[in-house]
Amino acid sequence: MSVVGRVDLTVLGQKLTVRSAESPEYLQSLARFVEDRAIALQQSGVRDPMSALALAAIEIADELHRARDETTRDARDVGARLDALVSLLDSVTPHDR
Repeated sequence: MSVVGRVDLTVLGQKLTVRSAESPEYLQSLARFVEDRAIALQQSGVRDPMSALALAAIEIADELHRARDETTRDARDVGARLDALVSLLDSVTPHDR
């Protein structure tokens, strides 16, 4: 079982304390990822830091959902191909019963 610890993070100057079993390095990398996305939005004209963070969160959530949908589609495709392969093998395999 992982030990839950406290990690201090800073995103766009906002200090956050997070309790997690994840490593501080991992959590800091996530915070940097979000901050980088928010900074990119600010550089494209979004002035309010909270709006930039909210838009970054929406963009990241969109990417997550699209990746999940693609994974689900891929899994269904693999399943269909395996079913077709099993049917093909069944059709060419002698059935001695």
